[in-house]
Amino acid sequence: MKDTSYKRHIAKTVTWRLVGTIDTILLSWIISGDPLIGLQIGIYEVITKMVLYFLHERVWFKVNLSKDGKILESRKRHIAKTITWRMVGTIDTMTLAWIVTGNPLTGFKIASVEVVTKMLLYYLHERTWYKINFGLPKRTNE
Repeated sequence: MKDTSYKRHIAKTVTWRLVGTIDTILLSWIISGDPLIGLQIGIYEVITKMVLYFLHERVWFKVNLSKDGKILESRKRHIAKTITWRMVGTIDTMTLAWIVTGNPLTGFKIASVEVVTKMLLYYLHERTWYKINFGLPKRTNE
């Protein structure tokens, strides 16, 4: 049986990156006071976060199989994915913001605010994708 989940993970990666990048650009602009800094951090994040997110999705797909091979879905799983992804994402944002601005405090401020906004946005993104069957074999109701 061919694994069609790659298409789903790529689509989720792209949609999440759009949401995440817009959030990062706006927060970086507001916190730094410079729209160019916001754009620069956002552009760098597109590259780093897409790779990291895709890998995160693959790991969660592989570790979350039931005995019969069906994906287990639940709100608890989405919360756990939200937390693990946010840890990865926050470290990436803080590092990029520090490098771009040259100021570790600015990197910390941007990453700190982003923890809250991104966790909410990511959870909503996960719940939305849970309702979409794209890239999944036929799903049975749990």
